[in-house]
Parts: sequence; structure tokens; C-alpha cells
Amino acid sequence: MAKVILITGVSRGLGRAMTEEFIRLGHVVLGCGRSGKEIVQLQKQFPAPNDFAVVDVADDSQVAVWAKRVLKSHGAPDLLLNNAALINRNAPLWEVPAPEFSDVIDVNIKGVTNVIRHFVPVMIKQGRGVIVNFSSGWGRSTDAEVAPYCATKWAVEGLTQSLAQELPPGLAAIALNPGIINTAMLQSCWSGGASNYPTAEEWAKIAVPFLLKINAAKNGEQLTVPIRGSLD
Repeated sequence: MAKVILITGVSRGLGRAMTEEFIRLGHVVLGCGRSGKEIVQLQKQFPAPNDFAVVDVADDSQVAVWAKRVLKSHGAPDLLLNNAALINRNAPLWEVPAPEFSDVIDVNIKGVTNVIRHFVPVMIKQGRGVIVNFSSGWGRSTDAEVAPYCATKWAVEGLTQSLAQELPPGLAAIALNPGIINTAMLQSCWSGGASNYPTAEEWAKIAVPFLLKINAAKNGEQLTVPIRGSLD
């Protein structure tokens, strides 16, 4: 049965790869991103009933307008994937410029909350649905020169645990560590080391079936996409 999947950050990386894989499997994707050029390409490549829009998730008013439109046309999503994120340029914490620190906070924490604010109430009325907030290995550990990013992903873990306790039966909130994937984000902080890991497209072949198996029984769990294995 086809599901309605909402994904933030579909312009590139994991978001783009998941979009293509979900649609290939017959599901409907409602996606947003900040790159107008990439969104136009997705609109052409994957027409209705899929829906793609230019939205900055850090801007609550933009999320509100987007949510009102797609909820009216498609109803509540079955699976909400808070994937959009930024990482700071490698630097000791005291050398990260204040505007850059704010950008990471605004997208990675406030963006997640803005999407939850405008979509989850309708999911609650529907009585079902899964919210997956993308965390990171750096949301459960730390490293030098990525302190702002680590801070946001640790925040996502805590935010998700609290959300899980607030949801009624039938819904689930999950913090997901996607694993280490060779994306532009990883390349920006790990240079040549990123090439030792799967591409976003390779990862999506495993991650999408994994995500589709998550149900209300997993509420509050901290999950990691396995390169091999299953939810069991």
C-alpha cells in the first residue's frame, strides 16, 4: 500500500536519494528544500501526486504555509522525515563565527521543531504516523571541530525522547543515526576519508525499507540504519 512520505532537505544528499527510492517503490513524496534549482528539477522528474516546494525549515512562517497547502491536498503524512541539516566548517568552537553557529542551530534544531509544530497535530488527529528526526553518530558521541553540529544532534536526541513521551498511542517518534555516508556534508569535514563509505544512493537502498518498517511499537527508540541486517 502506498504511503505518503514527507521529507525535508530533498535538494541533495540523503534527502534526494531517499526521495528517488521511495518513489521507485511506489510511495508519494512531499519534499522541501532551499535550492530552487534542485526543487524545479524534482518537480519535473517526479510530477503529481508527488509535491516539491522551496521552503526554509528554519523559517516557521514558510513551514506554516507549506504545511497548510500539502495537508489540504494530501492529508497527514504516514512517515515524516526531518532530514534537513547543516554542518559547520571545521574549526575549534571559539573560532566558529556567530552567524554560522546560528545557522546550524536554526536549521538543525528549530527547523525540526517547526516541521513538528505544523504537521504532527494533524498526524495526532489521524491517530497514526511515524516521526523520524535525523540524528547522527555525532548525536551520541563527539569530535573536535564540529562542536556546533554535535550540539544540535545531541539536542535532536533529547527533543525526540521528550516528543515520544508526549505522543498518544498509535504514533512514534524516533531519533535515527543514518550511519556514515559519503555525502557532500561528510566530505566537507572529513575530506578524502568519506570515499571509504557508501554513497547516498547505496545507503538509500537499505535505509528506505528500514524506515518503512518502523511502527508505533518503536516509539522513543534510538535507531541506527544497519548496513546489513534488519529492525529485528
